[in-house]
Amino acid sequence: MKRNIITIDEDKCNGCGDCVVACAESAIQIIDGKAKLVKEQYCDGMGDCLGECPTGAIKIEEREVPGFDAAATRTHVAQTGGVAAVKKFDEATVRHGLAPATAAAGVGDPGKLASTRPATAQPAHHQHGGGGCPGSRMRTMQPSAPAAAPTPGGSGLPPKLNPSELAQWPVQIHLVSPQAPYFKGKELVIMNTCGGLASADLHWRFLRGRSVVVGCPKLDRTEGYAEKLGALLAEPTIPKALVVRMEVPCCGGLTAIAQEAVRLSGRADLILEEVTLALSGEVLSQEEVTP
Repeated sequence: MKRNIITIDEDKCNGCGDCVVACAESAIQIIDGKAKLVKEQYCDGMGDCLGECPTGAIKIEEREVPGFDAAATRTHVAQTGGVAAVKKFDEATVRHGLAPATAAAGVGDPGKLASTRPATAQPAHHQHGGGGCPGSRMRTMQPSAPAAAPTPGGSGLPPKLNPSELAQWPVQIHLVSPQAPYFKGKELVIMNTCGGLASADLHWRFLRGRSVVVGCPKLDRTEGYAEKLGALLAEPTIPKALVVRMEVPCCGGLTAIAQEAVRLSGRADLILEEVTLALSGEVLSQEEVTP
C-alpha cells in the first residue's frame, strides 16, 4: 500500500538516539552508530521522531510499503521494552487516532491489542493533502460557531482593538541578547512561531508578566539556538521556562532545544514546562519536562 513512513538520511544522523526515545513503536534503533528503521510495519508514519532529531536527518515520505501492523508492533514493543513501553505505545495509538480512547484498558497486558481497527488503518486526518509531514498537511478548521463576516478594513477602525501584553523587543531567538534586562526576574516563554495565529488568547494566557522568545524548530536555522538560550537561562532570577509548541510532531524540536538549553545553563533549580496547543488554539496539555 502507499502510505506515509519515515526515511532516515544516515549522512546527517549523528547517532544521538533522541528519535529512539521519541518512537513509541520501537521502530527505530541505533545500529553501528546510526538510526535505522527496524521494520516498515512497525512505523505508523505519524512522525513523533521528526521533531526530536537535532540534525534534520528524519523526514516523512509517501511510498509503497507494507501497512502499519498494530498487533505485531505491540508485540515487538512488549518484547523490547516491557510493560512501560506497551503503556507508551497504547497512549500513542490513541493520540495518533489509530485506537479508540478505551485503549488504555489494555495497558500493562502485552497480549491484548489496544486497537480494534484493521492493522493498516490510517487516522482520518491523514487523508488531507499537503505532503507527508503532519505539520504541512492541509487542514480546514471548523469554527465552533457560525463564521462571522470579515472585519472591515481601511481607516475606520481604531489603531488597537485589544491590549498587547508584549513588554519587550526584539523577540526572535536570532535577535535577542541573553543579557537583555527584560529577561531578569521573569518566567521565560519559548514560543513557536505559529502559536500567535492559532491561539486567540495567547497574550493574556502566556505573555502577561513574562518575557518571550520566538522560533521555529523546523524552518529556522537553529544552529546556536540551544547555546543562546542556555546563556539566557543561566540568569539566576529566571524561575521557569515555558515551551509553547503546536501539536504537530516537528514542533517537538522546540522542546528538545529548550531541554538542551537548560542543560547548558548549568542550573539544577530551573523549572521547564511544555505546553502543547491544538491547531485550533486549545491547550491540549501542560506538564513539567526534564532536561
